[in-house]
Amino acid sequence: MDYSEANRLSRLTAILIQMQTKRVVTASELSQKFQVSKRTIYRDIKALEKAGVPILTEEGKGYTLMEGYRIPPVMFTEKQANALILAEQLVLKNKDASFVKDYSEAIDKIKSILRYTMKDKANLLADRTQYNEVLKQERSSHYLSDLQNALTNYQLVKIQYTNKEGEATTRMIEPFALLSTENWYLIAWCRLRQEFRFFRLDRILKMEIQADNFEPHNMTLQEYFDKYH
Repeated sequence: MDYSEANRLSRLTAILIQMQTKRVVTASELSQKFQVSKRTIYRDIKALEKAGVPILTEEGKGYTLMEGYRIPPVMFTEKQANALILAEQLVLKNKDASFVKDYSEAIDKIKSILRYTMKDKANLLADRTQYNEVLKQERSSHYLSDLQNALTNYQLVKIQYTNKEGEATTRMIEPFALLSTENWYLIAWCRLRQEFRFFRLDRILKMEIQADNFEPHNMTLQEYFDKYH
């Protein structure tokens, strides 16, 4: 496959995504976004139609996808979509900035695949349930997302950690589990202390994910509590 063909396939996919996230897109809008002529966009639209994509032309407005057509196989009921929108408000109260950011971006992607009427309702619900006090709430940590990845990929993590007395130490840890109460806590095997320890995420001063992996701790969280508590 030559570059021009690969570039065109990439553009066709991107055009489909644009048509999923907006009700109507125009040839002018698409030509500006992808830096090609309107004639090229007309050819792209015809190619998509030949491939079986149900594109409707709204005279004087632009192109729209037939209601119900989606690339992703995931579809949500209205109540499921509402639950996700309301869950976002609970997430916004979370003290970890990375978790809030990742969840909000995920919700935006989910909204993009909702049916038009459901998308309008989801946006209305989000507008009517959001309030500034939650949006402006202080975030005291931003390591949760990276720690989730380290935990599932069995990667060593180097941290600078301060205890409740304010003493700072450097630790090499093996992430095992994450718990949420008022704050987020990480349960990890501490190589310095040679035992499992609890670490409060807002007391981590600096964190570096290491290239090295550790041997998985083959027990469930319940087995951990049964054994150590």
